[in-house]
Amino acid sequence: MSLPNFKFPTHRFPACLTGILLVFIAWSCTNQAQKSAQRPGWETYRGDPSSNQYSNLDEINQENVSRLKLAWSYRTGGAGDNTSIQCNPIIIDSTLYGTTPDMRVIALNARTGKQLWTFDAGPELHSGVNRGVTYWHAGSDRRIFFCSGQFLFAINALNGKPIPSFGNGGKIDLREHLGVNPEVVTITVSSPGIIYQNLIILGSAVGEGYDSAPGHIRAYDVLTGEMAWIFHTIPQTGEYGRDTWSWPASDACGGANAWGGLSLDESRGWVFAATGSAAFDFYGGNRKGENLFANCILALDAKTGNRIWHYQMTHHDLWDYDPPCAPNLVTISRGGKARDVVVQPSKMGLLFVLDRETGIPVWPIEEREVPPSQIWGEKAWPTQPIPTLPEPFTRIGFTPEAISDLHQGTKAFLMNQLDQMQFGSIYTPPSMEGTVSMPGTRGGAEWSGAAVDPSKGILYINANEIPNILQLRWSSSEGDSPFDRGRSIYQANCAVCHGLDRNGSPPTFPPLVEIGRKYHPDTIASIISNGKGAMPANPQYSGSEISAITAFLILGKSEEDPAKPDSLHNGRFVINGYRQFLDAEGYPAIKPPWGTLTAIDLNSGKRIWQRPLGEYPELLAEGISTTGTQNLGGCVVTAGGLLFVGATKDEKFRAFAVEDGSLLWETKLPFGGYATPATYQINGEQYVVIAAGGGGKNGTPAGDYYLAYKLDDGTSY
Repeated sequence: MSLPNFKFPTHRFPACLTGILLVFIAWSCTNQAQKSAQRPGWETYRGDPSSNQYSNLDEINQENVSRLKLAWSYRTGGAGDNTSIQCNPIIIDSTLYGTTPDMRVIALNARTGKQLWTFDAGPELHSGVNRGVTYWHAGSDRRIFFCSGQFLFAINALNGKPIPSFGNGGKIDLREHLGVNPEVVTITVSSPGIIYQNLIILGSAVGEGYDSAPGHIRAYDVLTGEMAWIFHTIPQTGEYGRDTWSWPASDACGGANAWGGLSLDESRGWVFAATGSAAFDFYGGNRKGENLFANCILALDAKTGNRIWHYQMTHHDLWDYDPPCAPNLVTISRGGKARDVVVQPSKMGLLFVLDRETGIPVWPIEEREVPPSQIWGEKAWPTQPIPTLPEPFTRIGFTPEAISDLHQGTKAFLMNQLDQMQFGSIYTPPSMEGTVSMPGTRGGAEWSGAAVDPSKGILYINANEIPNILQLRWSSSEGDSPFDRGRSIYQANCAVCHGLDRNGSPPTFPPLVEIGRKYHPDTIASIISNGKGAMPANPQYSGSEISAITAFLILGKSEEDPAKPDSLHNGRFVINGYRQFLDAEGYPAIKPPWGTLTAIDLNSGKRIWQRPLGEYPELLAEGISTTGTQNLGGCVVTAGGLLFVGATKDEKFRAFAVEDGSLLWETKLPFGGYATPATYQINGEQYVVIAAGGGGKNGTPAGDYYLAYKLDDGTSY
């Protein structure tokens, strides 16, 4: 920063004063430059293309955060059974763009919360989950890109109207170009795409059953909707990585999808993705091999989609260990030199830190031997990569010493169950008895990812420490009656959430045992086909298949065939639902904390501090504190030395000090804030906004709020 172009009259002042004044002027100019360089908005999902959830705004800081006051609130409407708002809104100039529980887009005045417009894709698309939207502009052309169901919509950012020149009347069908029949594909996009020049690049959310779609990554022209490129996350014949798969010619493999979003290195022109597990998630006897590019960090050329490098974090995944979020792009200090890195949080509670240019680990990652699978036809990969640094941010693996003793009788109750199951390392395979997986499919990092202060190289992450039970069962093939066909479809695709016994896992996945008493058969069929609340639509099922599933749900009993299979053509292994390992009162089976907030120095790989995140009021009343709760939704770090996070089951919004995690401010939300907040500035005032939609996997009441806070200036609202 150069000094202003004028001659200072040094002959009129003593030399010492002249030096002081020159230093003061230089500091003033530098300070002004820093202020002018501050990003007043939150223009991209997770803050910026690096996915660091960081803001250099500092009007709200440790000294004054206690003065935060509600500036405005807005109710979206559209809350229903088990809905939620997981949206991290973006703020462009003074307009906030977000989504609602029933999958509409809203534009609000970010200073007052007044609605400017709303976009509704139609009642048939009012189900599912959305975590944000994408903004693009060129001159006066300003667009919001939004995904609902199988469609990508282009919307005029000024008035909320579809842009008819994009695709087919303002939308494109994302079921196309996947190499399979679009009519049998189920695909959504829960995390928004990312912009590179005139391209929008997208991952996707696909099913986790045997008949799932492939999760190929694609780029589309922002003006026309034409597909520009595709990267096959499941390699096609002749492509690199195809030899890491072996599946029967009659079958197809799906999954390996980047459902957690994307990151962009704008200077290199590279896009980074983290892909999920191959489907079926918990059995791979029909997809033998390492399974590239499932469970990989990928660096792709953003212009062409060509692979630059990859790193696989889990070989032949059997645990649903798909990375839940896009990686953080950070510059750290190693050996006194700056080094660009990619940092990938994982469900396993591990951080993978790779050189951004080459994909080579910054610290050694060891291939360690892991237990074999005892399931017929399965061949678990013999080793798995374990980072030596950074230090884990959760407990990993499960031992009897970890069993909870929360109340009298708790430990005995849990030990009785544990004696009948397998447990051990994070890579103990699923079993017929049930395997305790820790931190489990809900554990470690969540879709909200991590926040990083790029000026210090410090990472902050909230996480879950809740064990799951991975239990496989054999589902034999039956006859061709509608009932038997419905049972087969249910066990292969629906039991993942609702269990083989159809008892669900309330409140996240409701029981279906007596659904015939609650709903008319036509209503059940409509819910299966079109979705409801957090349940997505299922357009892949034909009318006869939906009728078959409906018949089974109303009339059926779910009983696995205990016979040892002769071949996979006689049936399939299925999972007995997403089950947490809980005590008799519904608390996690492991000793607290069950939810944590952690700071890690990426320059050294060492953990700086960790604190429990969230409380159970009923346990506090018993004098049991610092338990933490399951938390969903991420944290934001600011130049004001603050960490803002909602996420907890106690429905509070909090601010912590970055140095030691001490609590500086908290407020009770009207509903749970299971979303990543955003912060922005208008007319010199800094705001912090969070969606409070409750519901969802935390099972608290569902709501429909956006709430913005700013410093109390004595004004009444």
